[in-house]
Amino acid sequence: MRELIANFHFIRPTMLLFAIVVIALWWVWQRRSDTLRGWRKQIDPDLLKALLVGRESSLRGPARWVLLVWLLAVVAIAGPTWRLEPSPFAEDTTPLIIILKADVSMDTPDPAPSRMERAHLKIADLANARKGQPLGLIAYAGSAHLVLPPTRDTAVVAEMATEISPAIMPVPGDRLDLALEKAAQVLTNGEAGGSVLVVADLVDTDAQALSTLGKKFPFPVQFLQIQSADAPRDDSLPDAAKVLRAGVEMLTVDDGDINAIVRRASSTPVAQTGEQGNRWEESGYWFLPLMGLILLASFRREKNEEASGEVSS
Repeated sequence: MRELIANFHFIRPTMLLFAIVVIALWWVWQRRSDTLRGWRKQIDPDLLKALLVGRESSLRGPARWVLLVWLLAVVAIAGPTWRLEPSPFAEDTTPLIIILKADVSMDTPDPAPSRMERAHLKIADLANARKGQPLGLIAYAGSAHLVLPPTRDTAVVAEMATEISPAIMPVPGDRLDLALEKAAQVLTNGEAGGSVLVVADLVDTDAQALSTLGKKFPFPVQFLQIQSADAPRDDSLPDAAKVLRAGVEMLTVDDGDINAIVRRASSTPVAQTGEQGNRWEESGYWFLPLMGLILLASFRREKNEEASGEVSS
């Protein structure tokens, strides 16, 4: 509401000057259409007012409604607005960057297939579910590497993910903080907002480094924990999610986990930079229904007053 008030203005404010013209024309019209104009010069005003109790108000009532409609029309033409028009070139969905852990723990049979192979399958499902929507990929272990920036060719992302394994990572370890920093850099440079999905079995990143990053990380994060239900309980990933204010989806045999991830990613707000055009959106058309209702109400009121006048006479 505060933003609406701050942004409210008129696209064509000079058109509001026509309100003076409208009031002047209405006043002249009222003077010329006054059927009692001649009597007003010959009969004492107090006596004339007593003779016209209830009658004069019924004559002037509809005219006042007409004046109100004219003034609303002037306001509508002036172009009241409070928001920019959406750009036709804006992204219809925000990017999602997958951060795939590729440390040796991901080679663990859980049971077969391994956690890494399960991750590949889930990324393929995600790529299919987000077909045509921006999807990126970062691989990390003891270091973090951008594999693909967000692209609408999600099949390529799924294909590249299958090539990632602990064997190709230059440094072993678990530097999720570095991967998140790289994801934030990519999303910031893209100026379209977005969110992050961490695909990992557990988190062994330094708690202090993760806590420091969590306080300033600007994008929504969610986790897909690649562990079967029979695996030993490990709370490191849920604990990391709490630090990053992230949601956690457990691995499922169906598409329940992927559907939840896609739904949450699709609700990510579009970035405020670049998603709007430079033209303010016309909002005067909102006055049209109001003007129609006022005219309708005035006609009904005039009709009722005429009927009551006939009955009294």
